[in-house]
Amino acid sequence: MLSGYYNDAMARLEDTIAKFLTRKEKTVAVAESCTGGLLSHRLTNIPGSSKYFKLGVIGYSNESKIAILKVSRKDLNDSGAVSQSVAIAMAKNIRRIAHTDFGLSITGIAGPSGATVKKPVGLVFICLAKKNGAFCHKFIFKGKRPSIKNQSADAALKILKQHL
Repeated sequence: MLSGYYNDAMARLEDTIAKFLTRKEKTVAVAESCTGGLLSHRLTNIPGSSKYFKLGVIGYSNESKIAILKVSRKDLNDSGAVSQSVAIAMAKNIRRIAHTDFGLSITGIAGPSGATVKKPVGLVFICLAKKNGAFCHKFIFKGKRPSIKNQSADAALKILKQHL
């Protein structure tokens, strides 16, 4: 678990991803909710990131998920903003909108409010969309809001790295 906002281990992961994306001439776009731009920040904190990072959208409200990320109102009503179906739609749609090789999404409950019995604080869905499909992962992270946001961004970066 990370104790701070930024450390050397995180930089190494981001550097590795930047090298892979640049060398393989692959691009990524990000749609994030509960992380509020942290994932986009981490991916663009590397010099030369404009070669691989094409778009980042913080779709925090349901309205922005519908209007910008083209998530269906039905999915939001049926499953809620924090769900696998919404994470998949966010990842697929940001990839399509930005014309990238990868679309990466995060939606979750960073807390301390917003939780229910079925959807506790720390519940996060991270999805990676690419040409041959979408891969969604469910997590329940522990800790306070900053820790959950950091853990979510870390997990998303690790998922992207695995698919490179």
